[in-house]
Amino acid sequence: MILMKQLDFTVHSNDRLNDQNHLLKVAPLNNMRLPEMHPGQFVQVRVDNAPHTFLRRPISINYADTQKNEIWLLVQAVGEGTRKICEMAVGAKLNLIFPLGNAFTIPSAPGNFLLVGGGVGTAPLLFLGNKLHEKGFACDFLLGGASEKNILQRPDFEQYGTLYCTTEDGSLGEKGYVTHHSLLQRKRYDFIFTCGPKPMMVAIARYAHEKGVGCEVSLENLMACGFGACLCCVEKTTRGNVCACTEGPIFNINELTWLD
Repeated sequence: MILMKQLDFTVHSNDRLNDQNHLLKVAPLNNMRLPEMHPGQFVQVRVDNAPHTFLRRPISINYADTQKNEIWLLVQAVGEGTRKICEMAVGAKLNLIFPLGNAFTIPSAPGNFLLVGGGVGTAPLLFLGNKLHEKGFACDFLLGGASEKNILQRPDFEQYGTLYCTTEDGSLGEKGYVTHHSLLQRKRYDFIFTCGPKPMMVAIARYAHEKGVGCEVSLENLMACGFGACLCCVEKTTRGNVCACTEGPIFNINELTWLD
C-alpha cells in the first residue's frame, strides 16, 4: 500500500501555457526522493497568503519525473486559490499532501488504447500515456478545447502516441467536440480512458458501452479534504454513494450510474 505524505516542495519552474493555465514543476525540499506515484492520483496543495482560501486545492499529477525528482502540476486559474498557485515564483515553497486517490488500470497486454481529454482534464492523461509508452503499448490521444491555445502540452503528448485534436472554433484539428471526432467512427479500441467535463465523459462512457469497449473515467468532483471526511465529492455508484477522493477519482464506467 502506498502511504500518503505531507511534504514541503520548491517550485523549480512555472510556465504560463495560456491566459489561464500554468505548468508548475516542483521538487521536495532537501532532495528527499519522491515515493512511487501512479497515473490518476492527485495532490492537495496548501494555498498560503490567501486569506479567503482555507482549504487545500486538489490538483492531478500531470507527470512524475523520477530522474529530476519532480512532480508536474497543470493548474487552471479559476478562483483565488488556484490563481495564487499559478502566481508562485521559482524558488517559492508549497506544501503538498500526496499521492492521493486510486489510479488508472494499466493494461497487462498490448492493444489499441484511446485517451480522451477535454480542457485541463487532459492533465492526468500525460502521465498515463507515459506509462503505456514505457510498456510498449500503442495509444492515441484525443484532446479537445475551445481553441488551439486550449490544447495544452501537445509536444509532450506526441512523445507517447498519436495526437488528434478537436476545437470548437476549428483553429486546430477537426471542428467540434471530441465526442464527434471522426476517429471514433473509423478505429476500434480495446480500452478507453477519459478525463474532462462531465458531459464529455458521460458521452464517451456511453460510446464505449455501445461499442462493447472497457472504459475508465477520472472524476473531477469538488474535493475539499482529500480524505473522505468532508463528503463534498460524493458520487452515486452501483454499490451506493462513495467519496470520489478515496474510492476514486478513477472509476470503471460499470461502477457508475451514468449508463442507466
